[in-house]
Amino acid sequence: MAKIIVWTKRANHSFNCVINYLENEWNEKVTKSFVIRTYKVIELLADNPEIGTIENYDRKIRGFLIIKHNILFYRVTDTEIILLNMYDTRSNPIKPKF
Repeated sequence: MAKIIVWTKRANHSFNCVINYLENEWNEKVTKSFVIRTYKVIELLADNPEIGTIENYDRKIRGFLIIKHNILFYRVTDTEIILLNMYDTRSNPIKPKF
């Protein structure tokens, strides 16, 4: 059974930032492709929540690569998948990821 997807404010903000960047620097086709890919990954996670790599064992945070430059961090509960952040892999490694 698929779990409910919950977007945190941070995840929603980071997703919108990526979309804005793609719209300004690339084109509508690239932006649309990214959005479609993101929602396909989220659907995959809803059905297979353990598919992502464990990023922080103590905090039960997992990550899944959406595209080469963006990782989606999430946490799995009994009924939900909580989307925490979309992280640009080119960012400063000291910057908090989730």
